[in-house]
Amino acid sequence: MSTHAPYSDLAVVARYAAGPPRLVPGFADLHRMTAILLAERAPEQARVLVVGAGGGLELKALAELHPGWTFEGVDPAAEMLELAKQTLGPLASRVKLHTGVVDVAPSGPFDAATCLLTMHFLSPAERQRTLSEIRRRLAPGAPYVSAHFSFPQGEGERALWLSRYAAFAVASGVEPDQARSAAAAIDARLHILTPEQDEALLHEAGFANVSQFYAGFAFCGWVAYA
Repeated sequence: MSTHAPYSDLAVVARYAAGPPRLVPGFADLHRMTAILLAERAPEQARVLVVGAGGGLELKALAELHPGWTFEGVDPAAEMLELAKQTLGPLASRVKLHTGVVDVAPSGPFDAATCLLTMHFLSPAERQRTLSEIRRRLAPGAPYVSAHFSFPQGEGERALWLSRYAAFAVASGVEPDQARSAAAAIDARLHILTPEQDEALLHEAGFANVSQFYAGFAFCGWVAYA
């Protein structure tokens, strides 16, 4: 789930695993839903591409739920890929990790792909390119699951949704000042689109049958098919 410079900070990396469960509504359920959606079409011995694999949390969840699957994970932060190895433990034998963006991923074809909590780090142009590269690596009809920040961007709406993000963090045990600072950093640094824009990018990249399956306050998720 990383593509930004802070994930090269070893202190940030050390704290990473505790963050998503407190900041993303239904985080564990998001992983379970992702596994269900992929398994609808992926075979028992599926080869799965995971873009933004740093930290290893979704890799671990998917590998535990589907013992026959193998994975190729890519992430530009080498430190986060080291954390992924630690998180995976013995499951790491079924995972190959690559340092870099999607271009370093093998050409496939893959039976399924995911990109969770990552696309909001990318500019719209880079997001479009990344989606196209993922699509190009998938077998025909293969499922792709994506989830990230996505909410209305009209006047006052961005501030409202970010305040809700901060309120959820506080309700999950994050200190109020820390939650407000995180929301401010997200506002300043991340490339957040509307759900309609996100769906349009998936179609433009060549995906079909795009369906939203998840909405958790400031986050949305989709399943689509190559």
